[in-house]
Amino acid sequence: MFFKVWSAVRRFDQPQKYKPFVSRCIVRGDFKIGSVREVNVKSGLPATTSTEMLELLDDQEHVLGFKIVGGDHRLKNYSSIITVHPEIIDGMLGALVIESFVVDVPEGNTQDETCYFVNAVINCNLKSLAIVSESTALQLLTPVNRL
Repeated sequence: MFFKVWSAVRRFDQPQKYKPFVSRCIVRGDFKIGSVREVNVKSGLPATTSTEMLELLDDQEHVLGFKIVGGDHRLKNYSSIITVHPEIIDGMLGALVIESFVVDVPEGNTQDETCYFVNAVINCNLKSLAIVSESTALQLLTPVNRL
């Protein structure tokens, strides 16, 4: 399970695989530090686009970092670090995913409102990541019936 989770998180070029508010992603660059992705956001959030730059990708330590550098939203100077840690859950190898962030508080909002909004989006992403990873793991364990 741990490796399924990390393989999904590390795909800077495919956040839509587990982030339910992302409808499309196009990466400019060669998938290295400094690469930029243009993300289209699904309706339901107060945005339609986000431009994000890969700042950190460490396959040994299982860390991904990115910052938002543009888009039509209010998350100014947003920076995120996602770490994936192996964790024994019910006697099986699982994953603990931690996402931390820094963001400016937009004018007209409070710090609490901003943190509540960002935490809600992150929690939704993490729940979706768990569902996608568990589903993928179950597909690998389920025998295929061949006719």
